[in-house]
Amino acid sequence: MPKNKHPIPNTSAKKILEAAGAERVSKEAAAELAKTLEEIALDVAKKAAELAEHAGRKTILGKDVRLATRTK
Repeated sequence: MPKNKHPIPNTSAKKILEAAGAERVSKEAAAELAKTLEEIALDVAKKAAELAEHAGRKTILGKDVRLATRTK
């Protein structure tokens, strides 16, 4: 399996799975979670950017990210 070239490292995804109670985590599971988290994060980031732009700002603020996670 090729090395993860995504912003969320597989090792971080593995730690999240372990924190959730997994005793053992396969490389495939860690990679899949990292990919899924990246897709979710990208969606939230796009929504946050739209909210900042709508508010007339170039800077994304924490409140934009919080609001982006609450909108569909």
